[in-house]
This record gives sequence, structure tokens and C-alpha cells, in this order.
Amino acid sequence: MFRTLRWLAVAAAATPAFAEDVTTFTLENGLQAVVIEDHRAPVVVQMVWYRAGAADEKRGVSGVAHFLEHLMFKGTDTVPSGAFSKIVEANGGSDNAFTSWDYTAYFQRVAADRLELVMKMEADRMRHLKLTEDDWQTEREVILEERSQRTDSDPGAIFGEQKQAAQFLNHPYGTPVIGWRHEMEALTRDDALEWYRTYYAPNDAVLVVAGDVDPAEVRRLAETWYGPLAPTPGIGPRARPQEPPQLAERRLGFADPRVSQPYVSRSYLAPERDPGDQKTAAALTILADLLGGSSQTSLLASRLQFGTKQAIYTNASYDGTSYDDTTFSVAVAPAEGVSLEEAETAMDGVIDDFLKSGVDADQFQRVKTRIRAAMIYAEDDVDGLARRYGEALTTGLTVEDVGAWPDVLASVTEEDVLTAARLVFDRHHAVTGWIMRDGAQEVMQ
Repeated sequence: MFRTLRWLAVAAAATPAFAEDVTTFTLENGLQAVVIEDHRAPVVVQMVWYRAGAADEKRGVSGVAHFLEHLMFKGTDTVPSGAFSKIVEANGGSDNAFTSWDYTAYFQRVAADRLELVMKMEADRMRHLKLTEDDWQTEREVILEERSQRTDSDPGAIFGEQKQAAQFLNHPYGTPVIGWRHEMEALTRDDALEWYRTYYAPNDAVLVVAGDVDPAEVRRLAETWYGPLAPTPGIGPRARPQEPPQLAERRLGFADPRVSQPYVSRSYLAPERDPGDQKTAAALTILADLLGGSSQTSLLASRLQFGTKQAIYTNASYDGTSYDDTTFSVAVAPAEGVSLEEAETAMDGVIDDFLKSGVDADQFQRVKTRIRAAMIYAEDDVDGLARRYGEALTTGLTVEDVGAWPDVLASVTEEDVLTAARLVFDRHHAVTGWIMRDGAQEVMQ
């Protein structure tokens, strides 16, 4: 019975603001599918996204989501261990995978006439992964080495990890995606298989196919290869530990002789994009661009890099595509002879002046035009189109939300941006960190 399809939407799901044609359907076993037509080149991207990431892990087994991502390239009864990527490459394609707090995704980019091949293989490993003793132990050493290279040997990465943990005391966003080393060292084959059997199921997955494809043919192939897979019973809405109210600013200082450039960084708790309610997130997206989106014209850059020359680098960032509350961040790297305390004071001055004087109308329009242009240019990248939908659908948004997002951004007013800024810029909901070459400067404010 799993071969029967229920069409949820056809063509009507196409986003009105952009050129792509989007079709959606859901298999009887719960697999949600999105097809994005782009016939400008004979290529296709297949992505399978699982609604399970590092923030869904049980306490004590941090890193298991990323661990399994590696193990998924081991074998099944029909595809020998290590052969998956070799087969894709032999057919002129490329593949990879990635893990975040909210999802894990696997993708292949191939010629359009090779779609069935990669769909067959991806469906096979969704339910039929085989792990030997050598497989999992060897791969555990690989992820430990990855942590050594990407985190433990990089003081900036260590600082970011510590700052994230200070921001989220109870929510699992405070645990690194790659995992804490002492817990990674204890991961077992059973840990990986428990995660796999729980979450790697059609009713916890989103299939996104983008490129030179016919939706009816994609539907036929999905029905053939994914349709027979049994769902996992009992998968319900995510229930994660949530943060208690943050009542005071948290501060930390991190010193390491390997630091090449000291800087001050602050992150504020901020709302994410919610289904049917994306206005605040859109305003925060524009706010981040106004404050620090351009190294030449943003407020922080123009004031601190080209005005007072107190900084050699400034930034503001926000990404609202998150299942739970996220963060809005600002950072300043001081110029030679400027202390971190002076840099932080200058950064706060720019924010305070912005809240008092409001949004410059011309700059506001330039930022909105730049964001709009970036989204239009992204239409030329089928990988980016596939990611746009996969990331949204695994963080609680809908196809309709993705389609509405450009119009929501366009509708944001200057007052909306100020309202969002006043909501977020509360030091009681912030973590401020200094990263230094040594401990001579202390965080005392």
C-alpha cells in the first residue's frame, strides 16, 4: 500500500515571485517530496533531508547525528562499503552530506538521465545500512580527527563553541554539532544504529529534486524506490528541552596564544522564522544587513572602519531558518592600539545611535534591493534552490512559507526594523565574549 501517492499540491505551490516551478507530493509512507523544475541545463540535484539533527540527540551521546552521517557511506547488501560515492563519480556526478542542529542531508548532483540510479541508491541506504565492527570504529576515529583539525586546533572555533554553550544553557543548541570529545570517544555501533532506526525513515524525511526533470517522472521514480520503504511508527513532533528565561547578560573571555586577531563578539537571543509568521525574522534579516552586511557601506563598517578607524573588521549576522529560537550576532575586531573594551564601547555606540536616530531611508532601500537581487541570482543555482526548500521544510516551515518569503521581505518597513531591533537588543538576553592572545585583558564590564 506504500506505493500509493497522495498529491498535496501541484503547480499551485510554485512561488509567485520567482521563476522556479515547484510541485509537491507525499507518499503513502509519509515521505514528503518537492520537485523544482529548471530546464536550463541537463543536470539534476537529489537531496534527502532528515528531520533529525544534533539538537535531537539524547544527552550523553553528542555527535551521534554527525557520526551516522559518516557511516551512511558504508555499505548495504546491494552497494558495497565505500562504493556509493565511487558509483556517483563514475557516472559523472558528485555527492556529499552535512549535519546541523536541525537536520541531516545527503545529496547528489548528476546528469538528468542518472536520477534513477542515485534515487535507487539513496532509497536503499535509507533503510538497509550495514555496519561492521571495523566500519564504525574506523569512522569514529575519523570524526575525532575532524574535531581535532576543525575545532581543537582553531582558537576561534573553540571560542565560538564556548560562547554557544553559554548562550544555550539548557537547549541542545548549546551542544556542538560534531559533539563533545569525551562523548564522541564513547560512541558505539549501537548508538549509531539506534539513531538510524529511529529517524532514518520515509516519514521523517524530505526528498527534494531540482533541475531538468519532469514532475510526473520524479513521482513515478519516488513511488518505485522510496514507496516500498516502511515508516517508523511513533515519530511525532520534536520535543526538545527549552531555555529558561535569561535574566542577565553572560560574559566570557577566552585567551589563547594562537589567536591572530583579538575581537569582541556578542549574540542576542532572537526569534526564528515561524510558519505563517515570518515578519519579525524578515525585519531582522534586513537589520543584520543594515548593521554589518557590507564591509563598505554598513553602519558598523562606515562608522568604525572608515569613520573613527577603531576597527579593521565589523559584522552583523542573522539566520532565521531554525527550528527553535536562534541568535542575532555582532562583532568588531579592533584596530592596532584599540583595546577590546574600547571596541565594545564603540560597537554599543553604533547600536544605541541606530535605535535613537532610526533607519536611513536611502540605505534601507539599497539593502532591500541587494537582498532581492541576491535571491534572484540564487535562482541560477539548482543546488541552492534545493537547499532553500529542504532547510525550510526540516525547520518547521512550509512550501508556502518559502514562496511567501520574498514578499514578506519586500513588505518590511523602516519601523518594522526598529521594532525588531528594540526587541532583540536586550543585554539581559545576550552573551558577550572577548577572544584574546593572552589573559592580560579581563572581561570586567
